[in-house]
Amino acid sequence: MLAIQPTYETIEEIPIALAVGKITLAQFRNYHDLCLEFRHEPVVLTGPNGSGKTNLLEAISLLVPGRGLRRAALAELQNQNAPEPWAVAADLATPLGTLQIGTGRDPEESDGERRLVHIDGKNVRNQHTLNEHVAMAWITPEMDRILAEGPGTRRKWLDRLVFSFDPAHGGRVHRYEKALRERLRLLREGPADAAWLNALEDEMAQTGVAIAAARKHLLRQLRTAIAETTGEFPQADLALKGMAEEALEDQPALPVEDKMRAALARTRGEDAQSGTCATGPHRSDLAVTHRAKQTPAEFCSTGEQKALVVAIMLAYTRTLTKVRQMAPLLLLDDIAAHLDDVRRIALFEEIRALGVQAWLTGTDPEPFAPFLPFVQHGAVDHGRVNWV
Repeated sequence: MLAIQPTYETIEEIPIALAVGKITLAQFRNYHDLCLEFRHEPVVLTGPNGSGKTNLLEAISLLVPGRGLRRAALAELQNQNAPEPWAVAADLATPLGTLQIGTGRDPEESDGERRLVHIDGKNVRNQHTLNEHVAMAWITPEMDRILAEGPGTRRKWLDRLVFSFDPAHGGRVHRYEKALRERLRLLREGPADAAWLNALEDEMAQTGVAIAAARKHLLRQLRTAIAETTGEFPQADLALKGMAEEALEDQPALPVEDKMRAALARTRGEDAQSGTCATGPHRSDLAVTHRAKQTPAEFCSTGEQKALVVAIMLAYTRTLTKVRQMAPLLLLDDIAAHLDDVRRIALFEEIRALGVQAWLTGTDPEPFAPFLPFVQHGAVDHGRVNWV
């Protein structure tokens, strides 16, 4: 039997970590009502498929801005056997003390697609405020395909990671995409007003280069974290492919903005014909290479791709801990799939070394056996959790 060796000797060595102390679910997915309390240790949830393990992780993922780890519409989160709108509440231990967060579907909205957020009992107008208090990272089975799918999937993944470091990044992406859509609309309808097109392309150039710069800043930090670690997970070489990102390698931001404006003006006719925009950070891609094999990730095996994603996310968690001065919550859904015994043990050791409250799910307790003495183990079945 493989055994986990302690990775820290005193309580002072453990990083300050976020931890869910209590969570309450009402009419959320297959849960009618659930209230659980936790210690600060990692949590392992096991049970058959469909029992509610991922649903519980999804509820936790709504403690940060966005649509959660499954990107579901708010209506999909609703327990279909209950008329009351779903709600999630949590007591979160933070470096500044206990934080109470509540979120749920707005019952006043006719389409039910507005999410309410409360922090310490006060209504928050913008859910992005959550990012000021909570840091979180996750790995889901769907992410196994990130490295094999198209650039759009990897780009969205990267922007999600950047947003945790830089809350303003989400606003930049929103402004850029809004200007992009408006420019394409004007080009399709034509003839477009030149002054208005110039204004939109100016917005795209400024925000586009800022988006590219934020992505590059995160990648530099990830490369440092990857270089400083050794272990059973493969090291990944990371690179950004895109006009703005590549130009920023050896040019200041302002000349790159000028270059992007000129490219947008030059391709107006082509973009009007194609209905797309050929230039900008919405076309960029994150290139990942298995360093030891010098093989692009898309040509690696499924197991190697999974290991690369885990390695990148562990580096991200270490970087997030350093930058935010607190260890984030780490959600690992069905994490044992495609990981051999050695890498599973390496993952468990890394979780202990990071000092994070990680949440891991799986159908069978056996793959987690070496880790169970160090965690809270819950057996999930039909929307209920029983501690083992």
